[in-house]
Amino acid sequence: MHTTFRRRTLALATLAAALFAGNTAFAQDKNTLKVGVSVGNGEQIFEVVKKVAAKDGLNIQVVVFNDYQLPNAALASGDLDANAFQHQPFLDNQNKARGFDIVPVGLTITAPLGFYSRKIKSIDQLPEGASVGIQNDPSNGNRALLLLQQAGLITLKPEAVKNNNATPLDVVTNPKKLKLIALDAAQLPRSLDDLTIASINNDYAEKAGLSLNKDAVIKEAPVSPYANLIAVRRLDKDKPWAKRLVAAYQSPEVKSFIETQFKGSLVPAF
Repeated sequence: MHTTFRRRTLALATLAAALFAGNTAFAQDKNTLKVGVSVGNGEQIFEVVKKVAAKDGLNIQVVVFNDYQLPNAALASGDLDANAFQHQPFLDNQNKARGFDIVPVGLTITAPLGFYSRKIKSIDQLPEGASVGIQNDPSNGNRALLLLQQAGLITLKPEAVKNNNATPLDVVTNPKKLKLIALDAAQLPRSLDDLTIASINNDYAEKAGLSLNKDAVIKEAPVSPYANLIAVRRLDKDKPWAKRLVAAYQSPEVKSFIETQFKGSLVPAF
C-alpha cells in the first residue's frame, strides 16, 4: 500500500516538474520582440526580417534610433530584447566604458565605411590643411583613422593600429597637415559643407543621399573585421527566441534583399 502510494506520488511529482519545465521554456520563448535598429538601411532590412519571422510566429517590433549611443543603453535596461546596429569593436568598447553585459548572437551585414566630400571628386584633389571629419566614438574613430592611413594620408603608431584604439593623438606623420575634427557620427553628414572630407557611416550616408559606390572618395574593402551583429543581454543569449531572430535575419530572403537592394554598399556577413 505504502509502496503504491510512493510510486503515485513520485509519478505526480515527475509530471509536475515536466510541466513546470515546459511552461518555463514556453515563457522564455516569447513570440513578440522589440529590436533596436539604426535609421536608414537597418529599417529597410528589418521590414524583410519581420515578414520572414512572422512565418515562424515571431512578431518583431522595430524601434529606430538615430544615435549610436542609445540602443545598447535601451537593451541593457530591458526596453529592448535585442538590437542590430553595431560591429564587435563598438560593442566591446561600450561594454567596457558603460558596464553593459551585452553579447553577440549572430552576424548581419558588413557596411564598408567611406569618406565623402562636397568639395572634391577624388582623394587626389585633397588640399594641404584640409579639414577632415571623423567619428568621436573610439571604435569608429579608430576605423576612420585606419582608412586614412590605408590611403597614405597619415601614419599611426603601430601599437595603436595593433590594439585597434587609434586616436588623433596617435598620428605620427601627417604630410598634408590635415586638420582632424572629431564629431558625433550623426553630425558628420550635416557638417559636410564645412569639412573638406568626412568619414560617414553607411546608414547616415544613405539618409543624407550619399552612395558609397558613387560618392565616396575613400572606402573600405567589402570584407573587414567590422561585420555588424545582432546583440542581446548575456542572460538571453541561449533563449529560443534569440535563435529564431537570428534565423529570420540569416534567411535566404533577407540575403537576397541585401544583395539586390544595396548592390555592394552593404554585404551579407552570414
